[in-house]
Amino acid sequence: MRNNALGYVAIGVAKATEIGGRVTADKVECGLRAGSGSETLGRLGRYSLLGIAIALLPMPPALAADDNHGQVVPIQSSTVPSNGDGNPYGVAFVPKDFLSGGAVKPGDILVSNFNNSVPIQGTGTTIIRLTPNSQVAPSGSASVFFQGTTPPPLGLTTALGVLKRGFVVVGSVPTTDGTFNTIQPGSLLILDRNANIVATLTNATLLDSPWDLTIQDGGDSAKVFVSNVVSGTVTRLDLAIISGKPAVMGTTQIVKGYTVKPNAGAVILGPTGLAYDAERDILYVASTADNAIFKVLNAGRITQPVIRGTIIFQDDHLRGPLALVLAPNGDLITSNGDAVNADPTQPSEIVEFTKEGKEGKFIGQFSIDSVLGSAFGIAIVPAGEDSVRLAAVDDSRNDITVFRLSTQ
Repeated sequence: MRNNALGYVAIGVAKATEIGGRVTADKVECGLRAGSGSETLGRLGRYSLLGIAIALLPMPPALAADDNHGQVVPIQSSTVPSNGDGNPYGVAFVPKDFLSGGAVKPGDILVSNFNNSVPIQGTGTTIIRLTPNSQVAPSGSASVFFQGTTPPPLGLTTALGVLKRGFVVVGSVPTTDGTFNTIQPGSLLILDRNANIVATLTNATLLDSPWDLTIQDGGDSAKVFVSNVVSGTVTRLDLAIISGKPAVMGTTQIVKGYTVKPNAGAVILGPTGLAYDAERDILYVASTADNAIFKVLNAGRITQPVIRGTIIFQDDHLRGPLALVLAPNGDLITSNGDAVNADPTQPSEIVEFTKEGKEGKFIGQFSIDSVLGSAFGIAIVPAGEDSVRLAAVDDSRNDITVFRLSTQ
């Protein structure tokens, strides 16, 4: 049985547009009341986390305040900085216990850009900092947290995460002309909370192309799982914070054998999204070219690579899965990049499914854009005792939408 505590309501939206490199926000009131008799929730599964999002329709402003939870408002903001970088890939929330005193603060949202302004894929150099304002008057203000210099080439990927001891981790898979044939050796950058590079991790075998990552953060130590899109592998980094600085204590390839394919629209398809269940020591992997979600047992301990792991979800709702997160209700959520099994009637969808048993079960989905191939990075974080925030980037519109989903 699904968790009876998890029913969600999302109310309101603020849309931001970029004008001359600056972000301005115009509030658009909309909302939805979700009850147990909702036709949509009944169709998608009563306790679907995403069930509410598919039914988000314009409604009178009077419904923009919920009787039990006050205002619950998504924000939408441009991710284009003044240098024109685009194609947002990674997104990460800065946790509430993040070390204070820097350029990023708890509650901020970070977004990494893969393209430059031309645009040429694999040449983006910026991480955007988005600071949501109050829930009552929602808007967003975007600024540049990090702007790398070239050479060496960059091309910041979906591999974006935050360590609460005050560090930001981001992957780079650069190209010279935006094509598969000119992909350069990748790297993993570790930045301090003021955007200074404190470490550049490279390894021709174990960190050849960091495409996405997930972090199990223990404070003074952390496990960072990194997918490598060129070699079709996953690497585990065991980090420790020693004298206030991150140190790599071990680098281990734990999975190999995922399918890798060149792709004109996405440059390359391979393993992307990662989600880690620390209690069970299971890593979940969204393999884009395989169009499947895999699980890898004992991911935090194994010392020799397994071949792909075990498929736990693969059906027609997957269309080249990219980013992957573990939701509080125990389900997995992925973004469809539409590079595999594309369907113009179901573009750019965020998909929720279970991970229990031998095969996962589809729960619900919703589209973030009518254009195919727009969904990429997603992130989720608790936002109090009875709510979460779900962020999704749109790399066609070059913006991000953050939903606050509250339990009823």
